[in-house]
Amino acid sequence: MAKATVETEIPISLKLRTLYELQLIDSEIDKIKVLKGELPMIVSDLEDEISGLSIRESKLQTAISDLEKEAGNFKTSVKTAEDSIKKYEKQLDGVKNNREYDALSKEINMQRLEIQLLDKRKKEVDEQVKTKKTSLDGIKDRLKAKQTEMDEKKAELEKIIEKTDKEESTLKNKSEKGRKKIEARLLHAYDTIRKRYRNGLAVVTVKRNACGGCFNQIPPQVQLEIGLNKKIVACEHCGRVLVDELILSVEE
Repeated sequence: MAKATVETEIPISLKLRTLYELQLIDSEIDKIKVLKGELPMIVSDLEDEISGLSIRESKLQTAISDLEKEAGNFKTSVKTAEDSIKKYEKQLDGVKNNREYDALSKEINMQRLEIQLLDKRKKEVDEQVKTKKTSLDGIKDRLKAKQTEMDEKKAELEKIIEKTDKEESTLKNKSEKGRKKIEARLLHAYDTIRKRYRNGLAVVTVKRNACGGCFNQIPPQVQLEIGLNKKIVACEHCGRVLVDELILSVEE
């Protein structure tokens, strides 16, 4: 003779009680999550933003350093050109013919044009450095503000975690143990309904002749069926599982 399954041995009333107990535990966990609010996500977003700003700060500092080095090279080139002009001007004193004079004059003019070009390019680079330094100052200010904000949010979150961590851990352990007592099909339905509603209520009691989830009126006949604990009854309006207020008094 085949052995009876666990599902057929467990009365519906105990299934409902176990399911409602799980709901009460999960609701307490939900309350802790609400207490934490969006702080974990805010802290994570701030960390990402700070990381991005730090990368931009580093790139700007490198770009400024490269531009300042380039500006320094222009300055060196100008000094070289000025030295060349002095050298050519001295040579002018000893020229013997017009051809040598014209050649030296041409070199001097070329060096002067080179100096003008270098000065122009140096001014452009200096302007770029000025612009990038302004951007860098802005990023540093934002980085400082974001770091302060993140430190505050982290401290706030840590205080909440310190108060609730032990309680949440205990509740999660209870939730896991409770889930193991519930058949897979019923547990899947429970999880599906919980995800459907922001308050996470999948199992509710009937209060003042109404569904404890959507507050729609429950017909007397349906309330009678719920009170008998003979079958699983879902609210026809919201789909939540309805249980009697005295369900917790059902003996195992």
